[in-house]
Amino acid sequence: MNRLFFIFPVFLIYTMAFSQESSKKIAVDSLFREDQFYFTVTYNLLRNTPEGYSQYSFSSGLTFGFLRDMPFTKDRNWAVALGLGYSYNDIKHNLKVAKIDATENNIYTIDNSYDKSKLRLHYLELPLEIRWRNASYESHKFWRIYTGFKVSYLLASKSIFVSNNESYYIQNSNELTKFQYGPYLSVGYNTINLYAYYGLKSNFDNVDIGSKDLGLNSFNIGFVFYIL
Repeated sequence: MNRLFFIFPVFLIYTMAFSQESSKKIAVDSLFREDQFYFTVTYNLLRNTPEGYSQYSFSSGLTFGFLRDMPFTKDRNWAVALGLGYSYNDIKHNLKVAKIDATENNIYTIDNSYDKSKLRLHYLELPLEIRWRNASYESHKFWRIYTGFKVSYLLASKSIFVSNNESYYIQNSNELTKFQYGPYLSVGYNTINLYAYYGLKSNFDNVDIGSKDLGLNSFNIGFVFYIL
């Protein structure tokens, strides 16, 4: 009998502790957040281009960053997210950027004699988006539709042109637009998500080729991958 009096309180304490721990887990899980780290792989298709301009090979774009997921409905299916990221774009095209000497501005021409001609851009990005998903804390496989707007600041750039007769390597050209901005959209299920972004500003500021502004607005299409 004395043994029963000892066992019963121990069992009661254990049961209460287990119950409290389970309640804590449910409370934590019910406040889940989704898709806070992201990574995109895209093809950069330039729009608003001058006559004769073309791209070759694969003009790649890579982006990664963090988005703070902030649900605003009870089921946590709707949320807003504010983030910070880094973007790298490697544009392969027939645009030659040349500098005659240190005192003159860069000269832009269309030239198909290249062995290598590319523009590398590094951006710091600030995305803001609104999110819908049919997620729950019990499963991380769900449909999502995220749409947003991001502002990008050009950290560094490099123009490369190499042919049999000449070569130019120009870093941080003043003609490149420092601030970019535009809308984007990601749609998908589980790990497969399509992504598209359109830059509302030209990559070049007040640069003419012939009678037309150089332009070159970024249009990125590809895939985005999310990690909780």
